[in-house]
Amino acid sequence: MSVSIVARRYAQALLELGAEQRELDRLVDEMGLLADAWEASHDLRNAIENPLIPHAAKKAVVNELADRFGVATTVRNTLLILVDRRRTKALPYVARMLRELADLRKGVVRADVTTAIPLGDSYYSRLQAQLEAMTGKRVVIDRRTDESLIAGVITRIGDRVIDGSLRTRLQSLREAMTPPP
Repeated sequence: MSVSIVARRYAQALLELGAEQRELDRLVDEMGLLADAWEASHDLRNAIENPLIPHAAKKAVVNELADRFGVATTVRNTLLILVDRRRTKALPYVARMLRELADLRKGVVRADVTTAIPLGDSYYSRLQAQLEAMTGKRVVIDRRTDESLIAGVITRIGDRVIDGSLRTRLQSLREAMTPPP
């Protein structure tokens, strides 16, 4: 079974449980936090995915991780089920899918905004208002920086990309000035 199908099933179940318990935002945040820890720690992934480590030890690691982050019982149980079914590799995908489903439920779209340097809150407020007018939905901006852009902004909303970076403009200029072969 593909990871995306597995992730969607777990995320859908978490979405329903979170909505029923009125803790959806907390579940989304906690799953995202654990997915980030999973992706950041090679040792954690190795401890859980290594077939030579006993299953009980893997569950102990997951319980310790859940205690350390103070996650809800629902999130802890989800992690334990992922370990039991040997599907822990799907954790980041489950977290992403859960965020997407929760956003969809709330009528929210996410915009990934990448800039060369951190910009002020007033800029992001104006950009958010423009994106909301453009999409007709509430927009949440996820900020990123990438010094290789030199200047400008790249905005991604779903499969739509608005590239206003100097790097792209320079590349377009270079292509326009280069004679055809």
